[in-house]
Amino acid sequence: MPELAVPVLAGRDDPAWLTSRRARLMVILFALLVFLPSLFSPPHLMDDEDAARAQISRNMIQTHDWITPRLDGVRYFEKPPLMYWMVAVSMETFGDNETAARVPTFLCSILLCWLAACMACGTIGTRAGLFTGLSLATCSGLWLFTRILIPDVALSLAVAVGLRGFFRAVTAEDADKTWLYALGAWVALAAGFLLKGLIAAVFIAGPILLFLLLTGLWRKRQTWRRVMPFTGIAIVLALASPWYILATLRNPPLLDFAMYSTPGIYRGFFWYHFFNEQILRFMGRRYPHDFSNVPLPWFWLLHLVWLFPWSAFLPRAVRLSYRCDDPASRMRLLALCWICVVMGFLAFVPTQEYYSMPAYPAFAILIGSAMAEASNRTWKWSVRVVGVAAACACLTIAAALWISRGIGAPGDIAQALSRHPDAYTLSLGHMGDLTAASLAYLRMPLVVAGFATFFGVIGAFATRGMRSALALAIMMVLFFQAARAALGTFDPYLGSYPLAHALNQAPPGGLIIDNPYYEFSSVFYYGNRTGLILNGRVNNLEYGSYAPDAPRVFIQDADFVSRWRSADRWYVASDDENVAHLRGLVGVAALHPIVNAGGKTIYTNR
Repeated sequence: MPELAVPVLAGRDDPAWLTSRRARLMVILFALLVFLPSLFSPPHLMDDEDAARAQISRNMIQTHDWITPRLDGVRYFEKPPLMYWMVAVSMETFGDNETAARVPTFLCSILLCWLAACMACGTIGTRAGLFTGLSLATCSGLWLFTRILIPDVALSLAVAVGLRGFFRAVTAEDADKTWLYALGAWVALAAGFLLKGLIAAVFIAGPILLFLLLTGLWRKRQTWRRVMPFTGIAIVLALASPWYILATLRNPPLLDFAMYSTPGIYRGFFWYHFFNEQILRFMGRRYPHDFSNVPLPWFWLLHLVWLFPWSAFLPRAVRLSYRCDDPASRMRLLALCWICVVMGFLAFVPTQEYYSMPAYPAFAILIGSAMAEASNRTWKWSVRVVGVAAACACLTIAAALWISRGIGAPGDIAQALSRHPDAYTLSLGHMGDLTAASLAYLRMPLVVAGFATFFGVIGAFATRGMRSALALAIMMVLFFQAARAALGTFDPYLGSYPLAHALNQAPPGGLIIDNPYYEFSSVFYYGNRTGLILNGRVNNLEYGSYAPDAPRVFIQDADFVSRWRSADRWYVASDDENVAHLRGLVGVAALHPIVNAGGKTIYTNR
């Protein structure tokens, strides 16, 4: 589709060098600068979802069972397997290591930024395409929520591919290739089903149906011929249903349609995946009870942070054209439908902050379009809003460095942190754990972050037009590297790599975790082992533990005491705040520490 002339910054033309190809290459360059360093350690894979998902992929390789995900031998039906397959293939290709585990997330992030830029370049204009890609690649939310191995960035890519395919199929003037666009969209929908289940249908079919309704295209027979609904549904079934069928057959009971959850009852894969995870979760009746829900006002308001610094241009999107028949207006309308469906649906379900990631490309398209069509006055004030925010951040960082002057930084940062578990519902909840003493461990990341924000202030107030946008993008690239360095400092606190490393060097023995699996999931990953879980039969492993053939990995206090006092060598990993319980069971003298890091300790009975 030919690129269209669009309004530009008042009194300014696009630079002569800014072609569509160069704009997309610039987006890829910035995306690489943002995401490539995060392939490598430190930080290592963190406890909780990060290491757990990598371990599921490794288990598939080692057991040759690519149908049933397992953790510690227990069935784990929470998510479909495509993300696990991608990580497993990467491990088979690049080796069994944390970098290989991160490659799929890295590639999906790069492709998502590139695709969003292509969508805007081909319909709105080159400048809008560049700004779209830059705003997505350097927004804080996409970087933050790709630090862990969750399938949401892959789902976001599938949603973007699907919506672009359907959009091109129904709006292209040349009908010769519309079948190819539609085919790609249906394949993307199948991939979405294998990434996060039925939600893919809502996030792909919902926006395109709303778009067809608002444009009146749904009335045209040609639209449905191009969309190929019957052929497409057959493609989705052919690609996605084999795994669902095999998972159902291998994990009976086969077809249970109970609309309620009962603790201690195992109903097989079909019920858990379709009813418990899809329907009952939507109704707030899932068991085990769903994770903490982010309050809706916070969920909405935090998007100003997740889209920062480019969220300063969002108000300008209200004045864009959405109702004309030109490709630019239609793309903006699709982006608006995209946002409305994703955000509207999430308003009615238990929600985490990163659940809205599939809408990030749509936000970026509207932001990129608003930036491309902004007048000089609008541009100046939007950029200066970012500059003021950067100046406040710079002053805060300077104050933090001043407060931490003269404070030593012995050991690791965990000993200098306070804990506020109630705040951990939010992704930045651990920020509340910081103390004046902990800032001493973060001096170098703070210096880099301070330089980044100072650079942003200069760029916002001393440059104009394209230069100021590039300056803000560079600010974010530098800031992300500072944040990555800070995560490296937090590594022992957020993960358990030092514990696993020490355990690997210790004499052979059994492993017991004094907590739910997720609290020490990186011990299992970096130790490449199974273990027993003391008083931790909760959360997502609980359901699979009720299967008739489930391994007996969950133990109670009496089982622990019996093993600890036996002639066999055992190790137990415990949070330092919970060790008093273990001391009460076997006595202080029976717990011999071998390593302490991040506020966690591994003890042995020998």
